[in-house]
Amino acid sequence: MSESSFARYGREYLPGDVLFREGESGDVMFVIQSGAVRVSKSVAGEDKVLAVLGPGEFVGEMAILNGKPRNATATVVEPSRCLVVEARTLQAMLQRNSEIALRLIKKLAKRLDAANALVEILMHRDPKARVMLALARHAEAFGEETPEGIRVRTSPADIAREVDVDRETVDEVMARLRRLKLLADGPPAPAAIVVADMRRFIDFIEFLETPRKLGGES
Repeated sequence: MSESSFARYGREYLPGDVLFREGESGDVMFVIQSGAVRVSKSVAGEDKVLAVLGPGEFVGEMAILNGKPRNATATVVEPSRCLVVEARTLQAMLQRNSEIALRLIKKLAKRLDAANALVEILMHRDPKARVMLALARHAEAFGEETPEGIRVRTSPADIAREVDVDRETVDEVMARLRRLKLLADGPPAPAAIVVADMRRFIDFIEFLETPRKLGGES
């Protein structure tokens, strides 16, 4: 997008800026051009990170589409540039351009899959498995491709809270994955996690899960 277009529709945000809060009404959505935005939800008085979204992703669309209050809070975690799209503008774009509508539908379907995956992860009895499955969920649904692998912006602390394990367990699992070369040794940015080989990572999880599935554990 040109600078003139960004000057018209775009805004710049700093880490800590809140785009919107859970429970608020909303009539705009945000398209992330650069940076990152954390999406979190309050569960039993504790913030659970649902996703950390990067360039090309959008956030805040559900309040426009269903007319209900915001179901999560969106907080900027890296210096960001976002396009701010009003409800009437989004409606006009969807009516004029079927490609945009299809892209929106695919994104929403992908996020629904990620939400369903989180429910299944939380039902898993093994805390270490929950950590690996959470990493896979973030990498597949919200990861960014880099030369080193798939970058996951969600922090180890966020993953610990997300799947109800202690931070030491998360660090132990990640150290093991790094020894196996499934996670890159040198993240390109502070607190970033990089899945070096997504296919091998998924195969490794499936290998570990096989005895449980054969045993019929729910």
